[in-house]
Amino acid sequence: MDFKKDFPILKSKVNGQPLIYFDNAATSQKPQCVIDAVNNYYKNFNSNVHRGVHELSQRATSEYESTRDTVRDFIGAKKSNQIIFTKGTTDGINIVASSWAENQLKKGDEILITTMEHHSNIVPWQMLCEKLGTKLIVSPINKNGEIIMNEFESLINARTKLIALTHVSNTLGTINPIEEITLLAKENNCKILIDAAQSIPHFKVDVSSFDCDFLVFSGHKIFAPTGVGILYVKEDRFPEMKPYQGGGDMIKEVSFEKTTYNTHPHKFEAGTPNIAGVIGLNEALKYVNKIGIDNIAIIENELLKYALEKISKIDKLKIFGNAKDKASVISFTVDGIHPFDLGTLLDQLGIAIRTGHHCTQPLMSFYNIPGTARASFAFYNQKSEIDFFISSLKKAIKMLT
Repeated sequence: MDFKKDFPILKSKVNGQPLIYFDNAATSQKPQCVIDAVNNYYKNFNSNVHRGVHELSQRATSEYESTRDTVRDFIGAKKSNQIIFTKGTTDGINIVASSWAENQLKKGDEILITTMEHHSNIVPWQMLCEKLGTKLIVSPINKNGEIIMNEFESLINARTKLIALTHVSNTLGTINPIEEITLLAKENNCKILIDAAQSIPHFKVDVSSFDCDFLVFSGHKIFAPTGVGILYVKEDRFPEMKPYQGGGDMIKEVSFEKTTYNTHPHKFEAGTPNIAGVIGLNEALKYVNKIGIDNIAIIENELLKYALEKISKIDKLKIFGNAKDKASVISFTVDGIHPFDLGTLLDQLGIAIRTGHHCTQPLMSFYNIPGTARASFAFYNQKSEIDFFISSLKKAIKMLT
């Protein structure tokens, strides 16, 4: 089935060529139904939420809050009030660092991450370590881009209070064994945060089967607007969390002498939120449900397999990220050619890929490279686009050598 028709931007041209969008790991394109939902809010019931008795506010609040129910069902949470709206994955991780970890960890405690983490799952913990005297422990990976599990397990000890790791690497496409790792966390009485930014658009993510303490993702990765995301919190963690920000909506009563806080999730949602973004997220998840997340996984696995078979035949091209379990991301370099030059030439042919370190500079250091070119696929991509990409890549390589 041709899903491209649902996405207006995919009908456009870039540099006179039909757009081929292979930068889905950075952000996804938006279907018409999501664009319409956002426009409908601004056109027909634009109003603030939770604060008005008038019709527009009541409708906006209803639409806004219904998104929690959609997210709850989408990720297998037990209750809607476990869903906190954020600005995105980075914001969600920072909320956990500030509202939970800063309140629960002390000097000498350890936070365990992996070599493949995005900067958003490194820097907040570094900042916390500087503040509290906690230690950031980094688990190694092998050359295929997989966690070395026996070494990972050996790094967990009585001082380990939090494991924070990506479900899917945005650079390598590696799918980490989350079920095994969450079990290790439970056995060792430490908490776990899952960065699901790169897994949520591609296959089923179920917090009940993971039994994780925190899970974060960004709406814009899963066909929703930018500036909206989700933080899922296990019910047991809420009593351990203090408010992240102060302001409107996160309070019950305010006086100059004392303030009492609202209940969760509103306790962690100070100020006027991204109402349009949340409504767009609701529509995006409904769109994914209509297609079926399992169907999306099948389509993208086929695209990945097809692309890997084609690209691996190109001389002097090296793929980074050859994990046994892998999502639809291909990072690569070509001997003697800077990734930026490849990306620039492909752009002239209407092909959008990403070049650089992909916000994973420690991972680039591990491989001793400055960066890679990265092609990342979504279910609306097609094998014919991969064919054109491969032929164009060969032409670009020929021009640059």
